[in-house]
Amino acid sequence: MTESFGMWGGMLLVLLIAGRYFGVTLTESTANVHSLRRRTIRWSDVQAICIEGFQGAQVVVIYEAGGRRTRLRAPITGFFCWDRGFEDKFQTIGRWWQEQRGPDWAPVLLPGVPLSGPAPLDGNPFASPTQ
Repeated sequence: MTESFGMWGGMLLVLLIAGRYFGVTLTESTANVHSLRRRTIRWSDVQAICIEGFQGAQVVVIYEAGGRRTRLRAPITGFFCWDRGFEDKFQTIGRWWQEQRGPDWAPVLLPGVPLSGPAPLDGNPFASPTQ
């Protein structure tokens, strides 16, 4: 019985340590995604930044012009990992994209890639200029 508590405790410790390395770093030209596989996404390629449900939690998703979508591992909020600053972090990422995407940015219409995230009537501030 004690061994199982030790195993669960060890797994929790590993998850807590590993979780510190997940997230996104915002630079003037890119969003550097820190996950199991690190990615660099140019702001000029981003078409939308949305909040989506995933396994009972809410996550931020970045949609790119080529149709690729990248789910960020942080920020995340849900029943077991409630983040009171989730909405502010989402807004910060979206504002950063709008400010850094450049004057030549134009929306790309691709099937399955929302221009404004969820339904346009929900007040999403990250809608493309075409809507």
